[in-house]
Amino acid sequence: MNTQLLTSRPEVRRSSRGAVNPFRGQHRRRLLRADLLTVLFWASLAGAIALWLADGGMAGFSTPAGSFTALGIVAGLAGMDLVLLMLLLAARIPLIDLTVGHDRALEFHRKLGKPALYLLLAHGILIAIGYGMAEGLDPVSEAVALWVLVPDMWLAYISMLLFIAVVVTSLVAVRRRFPYEFWYAVHLLTYVAVLTALPHQFSVGGLFAEGTWQRWYWLALCIGTGAALLYYRVAQPLAATFRHQLTVRRVVRVAPGVVSIEMSGLRLDQLAGSGGRFFIWRFLAPGLWWHPHPFSLSADPVSFDAAGEGTLRITVRNLGAGSAQLASLRPGTKVALEGPYGLFSTAARSRNHVVMVGAGIGITPIRALLESTPFQPGNATVILRGHSESELYLGEEILDLCRQRGATLFHLTGSRPAGVRTWLPESSARAGHRLASFDPHVADADVYVCGPAAWAQSVLEDARAAGVREDQLHYERFDW
Repeated sequence: MNTQLLTSRPEVRRSSRGAVNPFRGQHRRRLLRADLLTVLFWASLAGAIALWLADGGMAGFSTPAGSFTALGIVAGLAGMDLVLLMLLLAARIPLIDLTVGHDRALEFHRKLGKPALYLLLAHGILIAIGYGMAEGLDPVSEAVALWVLVPDMWLAYISMLLFIAVVVTSLVAVRRRFPYEFWYAVHLLTYVAVLTALPHQFSVGGLFAEGTWQRWYWLALCIGTGAALLYYRVAQPLAATFRHQLTVRRVVRVAPGVVSIEMSGLRLDQLAGSGGRFFIWRFLAPGLWWHPHPFSLSADPVSFDAAGEGTLRITVRNLGAGSAQLASLRPGTKVALEGPYGLFSTAARSRNHVVMVGAGIGITPIRALLESTPFQPGNATVILRGHSESELYLGEEILDLCRQRGATLFHLTGSRPAGVRTWLPESSARAGHRLASFDPHVADADVYVCGPAAWAQSVLEDARAAGVREDQLHYERFDW
């Protein structure tokens, strides 16, 4: 086990006070976009309630039955609005992706799931109570009557069952029991649930009656959400696949259980500068075409001519049945492409100084980021972590890049000490090393971390202890 400095530390070109920071402007714009998205989120929720208020909804509170019905309508509007917001967060819209990152958008998407379901359940229960009180029926009898007598209401009941199924499969304890494909297939039911929920919204009650502005507003919201999903989840990936015409060129063994897949294609200059952002790959071979793989580039695309024809590369570790099959890919296999996604790139930079920390297969996005992100000699530190030198994948390439660009490189190898929560090998941990030991200027740096989740959290905790602010920490999760 050892801690090894691979390149000499160049003289750090510290920015003097008042010096130009080329990333300050983009950082401020990203924060402004985040604020704007937050305002739009709350405005959308408030707009849903405003529909009801503008229709004289408060008058319903004049009777007990009307009060239950009014609360049920409000819960339904708020719940459905949250569902539409969830769909937009999962639509991979570039504005959202480049503002908060793909993983954080999906994290917020998941957090909205339970509130949306609770509101929709409350909608059904409160409506049944309110209508039942007005007609002298108990809630169960009223629910049955609604199913049998009210047009489109049976579709609403089916929609509710589908929403429950989607939320239940989203629970971590449940989804880890099933492969990604099963979970993904169940989540496609979300679209069916939304479609089956819409008819009764327009055919029952007068809020969305024909000719009202509320009806047009709600239609525009639903149609806009559907259009965003179709464009960013279907049309754009298809266009990218046909535009780049990717084909597997060769598969190269990097280490035991690790291979690099090189692909050739057209107009790859359009993908340049993606850094550590990830793509979703589908290799169009028997048994593989239906399996999506979220992998980052392990090198910037290389163009051979003015038309952008060239090669790109991903590096994959055997972590399951799906990734294991990729080692046997044949040259000539066609590749479908979606992306790039995420914020693990120069787009997240806010400082001149940069620190990149990677472990295991998480080193490969660091290699691509190191190649593409701008910095002056002496303003970058790269730390690679593995149990042994053989697990520092693409280490020689990274060493060459660090020498060319004037970055400081550390190799940290060996096992972690037993019973100690740390991201460092035992020798470094016993010596009292921290992240600041490898880069004294880390508090004024953008810190990029990529590796196993528990290990990465230890790095992030160390960075925070060194004074790194949250907006300077960049960690992209690729789990589902």
